Amino acid sequence: MVILTVKAGVTREQVMTVMPAEIRQTVQLYLSGKIREWYSRGDGRGVVLLLATSDVAEAETIMEGLPLAKQDLMDHEYIAVGPLLPLRLLMANP
Repeated sequence: MVILTVKAGVTREQVMTVMPAEIRQTVQLYLSGKIREWYSRGDGRGVVLLLATSDVAEAETIMEGLPLAKQDLMDHEYIAVGPLLPLRLLMANP
């Protein structure tokens, strides 16, 4: 999971200048299966993406290739997620 937040001091105008290219590239990532889900942040300061990657390093490589990252306009927080492991207890024999 990647949480993207607009960096302090970056204006909406700066972000919007880059958005057409950002949108095109993120749609390509979605169509290629690298982005599974995407959401707008409720505070309007960025997005949350669920990526289909093998590890955080691969997610960082993908995200750093996008226009907003190349322009250094966003902060990225990476969180590795996976299956909820305690659910295995439900599958154990009583």
